Amino acid sequence: MTPVRIMAANLTSGNYQTYDPGHGVRIMQALVPDIILMQEFNNDLNGDRSYSLAEIDALVVSVCGPTCQYTREPGSTGAVIPNGVISKFPILTSGQWTDPGANNRNFVWALIDLPGPRDLWAVSLHLSTNLGQRTQGATALAALLGTNIPAGDLLVVGGDFNTDTEREACIDVLDPLLETAVMPVDNLGSIATSGNRTKPYDRVLPDDDLEVFRVPTVVGSGTYPTGFIFDTRVYTPLSEVPPVQPGDSDPNVAFQMQHMAVLKDFHIPAQ
Repeated sequence: MTPVRIMAANLTSGNYQTYDPGHGVRIMQALVPDIILMQEFNNDLNGDRSYSLAEIDALVVSVCGPTCQYTREPGSTGAVIPNGVISKFPILTSGQWTDPGANNRNFVWALIDLPGPRDLWAVSLHLSTNLGQRTQGATALAALLGTNIPAGDLLVVGGDFNTDTEREACIDVLDPLLETAVMPVDNLGSIATSGNRTKPYDRVLPDDDLEVFRVPTVVGSGTYPTGFIFDTRVYTPLSEVPPVQPGDSDPNVAFQMQHMAVLKDFHIPAQ
């Protein structure tokens, strides 16, 4: 079996929705994902908001390691807050699909070479804050998945859905293609992932072929059968998950931290 931990990560902070303030970086380092479906994939080490290749490379190394690969939609597509996929496994090919419900980011996909005979399609998304527009985006994505993902291939879609409730039109549109009912929880049992912990913004949704390989998520001394939501304000003891700091998930400390990390784990047969 190959263990594969998949994370949805819209974990930027600061004035410009970037990772250089360090709060989201520490969370990813603590939870050790194998595949990150990342939103707002910007890093501003130089302070000039150029988000250069060297700055993005440095971010990937810091959250995943020097051998990891990634794909990120280019700014030339109008992606002010781009989506991307980071993987500890090789990325065979990747690309972008247009999200008609958003004007500053698109869907980003990667075909990931897992050990063994089956590869994984991973799609990173960031749907609109507008109900109608995120339904429009999800409807377009459902059509793209049906057209481009071969039957029987493993698939995961994840990221920031911006959903106000557990069930919403954009989720119903994707439900025939993805397992949408299994909701991760934090160590207090909440499914909410917004910064104020009132709305289930963020999700990791496998298709049925991948869902059969899902296993409970173990973080520190806790086991979470449906997956895990991480919040430094409620997780205890934080000593189990270095290098996070108590305020890393707190919008009052990590300015503009609007989302929590979401994890699901899978054990995929190697043959």
